[in-house]
Amino acid sequence: MNDSNCQCAALQFYCTAGNGMEPFLIQEVKTKLAAKDVDHIPGKVFFTTSFEIKQVRELKSAERLFLLLKRHSPLSAHTAKTPSGIQSRLMGDGSDWTRAVLSWRCLQRDLMMRSDCTLSVALPGRKRKREEEEEKESGVEGSTCNEPNGTQKLGLEGERRELGLHKDHISSTEDSGSVNCVAGDKVEEERIEGSRDRKTSTVSFRVNCRCSGALSRRFSPQDLSRIIGTAASRQLGWRVDLRKPDLEVNVYMSDDHCVLGIPLLRLPLANRSYMKTTGLRSTIAWAMASLSDIKPGSCVIDPMCGVGTILLEAAHEYQDAFFLGLDIDESQLVKADQNVEFAKFGDRVQLLQASSKEIPLPSCSVDVVVCDVPFGKKFGTKTDMAASLPVIVREMERVLRVGGTLVLLLSPQLSCLLKKSMTPRPVTSHTQGEGTGVGLGGDVDPSHTPSLFPSLQPLSYHRVSLGAIDALIHKYVKIVTATTTLSGPDCIHTLNPCIVEPDCIHTLNPCIVEPDCIHTLNPCIVEPE
Repeated sequence: MNDSNCQCAALQFYCTAGNGMEPFLIQEVKTKLAAKDVDHIPGKVFFTTSFEIKQVRELKSAERLFLLLKRHSPLSAHTAKTPSGIQSRLMGDGSDWTRAVLSWRCLQRDLMMRSDCTLSVALPGRKRKREEEEEKESGVEGSTCNEPNGTQKLGLEGERRELGLHKDHISSTEDSGSVNCVAGDKVEEERIEGSRDRKTSTVSFRVNCRCSGALSRRFSPQDLSRIIGTAASRQLGWRVDLRKPDLEVNVYMSDDHCVLGIPLLRLPLANRSYMKTTGLRSTIAWAMASLSDIKPGSCVIDPMCGVGTILLEAAHEYQDAFFLGLDIDESQLVKADQNVEFAKFGDRVQLLQASSKEIPLPSCSVDVVVCDVPFGKKFGTKTDMAASLPVIVREMERVLRVGGTLVLLLSPQLSCLLKKSMTPRPVTSHTQGEGTGVGLGGDVDPSHTPSLFPSLQPLSYHRVSLGAIDALIHKYVKIVTATTTLSGPDCIHTLNPCIVEPDCIHTLNPCIVEPDCIHTLNPCIVEPE
């Protein structure tokens, strides 16, 4: 599978994910990486795969990628009362650590061989905003090991000598074909044992510890980092370097979990190289696109596209579909146009200035509607979204074809409002008798007030975190009802019918719509009957 033989055996990884994104990440690793042993805890998904690192790093629903060093039963103040107790439980005989570093070195070699390689450890300085948000969401504190360099070397001498990580060592032909080890690989253990006298430099490292629960009340994150760093330095001969370490060991401990991992990339997986201006969190945008059931030839619209984040995520994932973004704000469309050009998606993503309350498309003309409905929290809005939501959703329902998918991102308040609008409610009729007040002793009429959107059938709801606030993703499918219009001039059926009406001429991408020529994104020219 891999020319450098770095991953001829399966390796264990884990990824961090925003709250609520774990199900999307689980499905993604199973689908794209044929992952096995998939498991998760809040904020983390564990999996084993033999796919190359270039494919693993293409995960779209994950925040950061780690090589799993050790997953231990949780430590508590009772089972780890002393530093030596913590060291013995997390370090063991050190073999897990050395095997993980050999695999890490091999993965780094693969990354270095690619033109877009990145370093495994972020440079010191301020924490990235995304990391701070992750810490706030999980309620975990972090600290970096500040233990002075250890000098005593105990046991596993041959394995320590196999840890040379500088470029002059990893370029060795003999090395490159022999470091595909994983835990329990007996052949690799024998090879390491037979190379005890090889001269290599020791690995430099630092420890970043995050802890919560009972253990955090006994030991601070700084204490735990120091304890673990001291043990690794003394037992394995590793050298502490807080400024420019070869690798970083991330430790996460709580009352329920104990996870040790090595970050593989300097930048989060959530960073998109094809995105110039960011808007909605890219992982959330990808999740919405993955729920949209986009197929080859599908026409997808975002009636409130903003800078186009959802459309770009969808266009990157689904190469054979066509996309139209609408927004009433010209300044947002300018940024969206820059993003489209930067990503080189101009042949498949079109932009149009229009209101989401009056979408300039015929009824039943698109396959997918996907939209991040503004909350008014981050950028503010002059529109009363609670009052406008029924009008906006009704327009989305109108342009969506039967069998098409509607995916919305809503604030908790708007989510509740929309759910109520979807639910038929019983009508209560009251009788007024002698000596009774109006409304007392009322009978329930068997009739119901109809749903505002009778043809939209709810399929699923997903609560996700945007950092400071939560949001809900709603998924609907349009079904046939007594009021659904299936024919006539207002419902033109085409294979890819993103049709821009003649009176909407302004586009940024730009497509000029002539009154006698109705333009489609496919592009198919469809004349209304």
